[in-house]
Amino acid sequence: MGPVLALWVCLALGAADGKGPAPAPLAGGQPFAVVWNIPTGRCQHRFGVGLPLADYGIVENRGGHFAGQNITIFYKNKFGLYPYISPGGVVHNGGIPQRVPLRAHLARAAEEIRLLLQPAFRGLAVVDWEEWRPLWAQNWGAKRIYRAASEQWARERHRGPRLARRAFERAAQTLMEQTLLLGRSLCPGGLWGFYRFPDCFNGNWAKVANYTGRCRPAEARRNNRLGWLWAASAALYPSIYLPLALPPALRRRYVHHRLREALRLAARGAAGRLPVVAYSRLSYRRSPRFLEPADLEHTIGESAALGAAGVVLWGDMSYSRSAESCASLRRYLVSTLGPYVADVTAAARACSLQRCHGHGRCVRRQPRDLGSLLHLAPSPWLPFRCHCYRGWAGRGCAQRERPDPAACPAPTRTHSLYGHREGLQPPDTCLPRGVWGW
Repeated sequence: MGPVLALWVCLALGAADGKGPAPAPLAGGQPFAVVWNIPTGRCQHRFGVGLPLADYGIVENRGGHFAGQNITIFYKNKFGLYPYISPGGVVHNGGIPQRVPLRAHLARAAEEIRLLLQPAFRGLAVVDWEEWRPLWAQNWGAKRIYRAASEQWARERHRGPRLARRAFERAAQTLMEQTLLLGRSLCPGGLWGFYRFPDCFNGNWAKVANYTGRCRPAEARRNNRLGWLWAASAALYPSIYLPLALPPALRRRYVHHRLREALRLAARGAAGRLPVVAYSRLSYRRSPRFLEPADLEHTIGESAALGAAGVVLWGDMSYSRSAESCASLRRYLVSTLGPYVADVTAAARACSLQRCHGHGRCVRRQPRDLGSLLHLAPSPWLPFRCHCYRGWAGRGCAQRERPDPAACPAPTRTHSLYGHREGLQPPDTCLPRGVWGW
């Protein structure tokens, strides 16, 4: 049996049906935050090309570091003993979840967390494990190798394929769940979650006559089976990367339904509604071409309008490979990306202050109204309503609610993962304030 984290549970009334309080703002009262997760520090240090991210309200780690106090990603080869099989067939850490020594994995992961993060860390903590999915049925295509390896594992035990499936899913759940709980015990203020969860697998535009962008019902049902993952998470990190091959007329629908699925499942957090922070890119997927202004609306704008807590802009070293690439990035930031981010974040803040007394987030009244976006002009944002933060109620979030002592009990001492006794604070969902102390 894996280690168990004693988590505080402050259930929000109605959270399961999507009517619970809005998650607290990520950054100092900002209803919608845009976070930079691109290793561009060397643009300044090596090439003398500065990126004025703060001028546009874009949040980054100090010094432009890829991992820092605001966001840190844990990749497969640098976090514990993640099992996977490389494209060349090389088996790493047993290859499949059933073969992982859980205690050794958690011990190594704990060392790496302590190396990178302070216990008071309150940023985004994202685990990026993409080689296999925890549900057997979702391991198709190149991921079928994990089914085959699990069936071989079952044959070694003189058992059939039914055991292979059950054992794989059980071990995958334990590994992912215990990893999140470990992170939340060591850095309880961090927003721990897995990148690209949830997914709705709606990239079938080339295979259907009338593409709607909706998630397939079978995938929504499978996401329902991952209730243990949503309960263990402190945030959800869906991907809204845009494929260049996706026709422009379909891009907003593609993103819209991916976000809607994440927001639906966000209501299943153990301590109330989870913040949804979508992963986006400056360029199209597998392309160096920067997003057009319309596609910034389809990604960043759509995320803000639907009520996401923010967007992470992710990228790799290619953006800072040379002086030319840094200069190109700066031009795009100053001319296109920065002004749009500044407009959306300012509009989200102004709408919150003017319509929700600063105690809630403006969200679309009708989620399917794809033409309504949170921009500074035009206002007064009539297509939007207030979604109040915990502790506030009413149409304009002006009524103060006292926390229920039964739902948010006073802190006590509890056993940690490693047997010694530590104090755990109640989660931020019990408190009507921002997550990050900036």
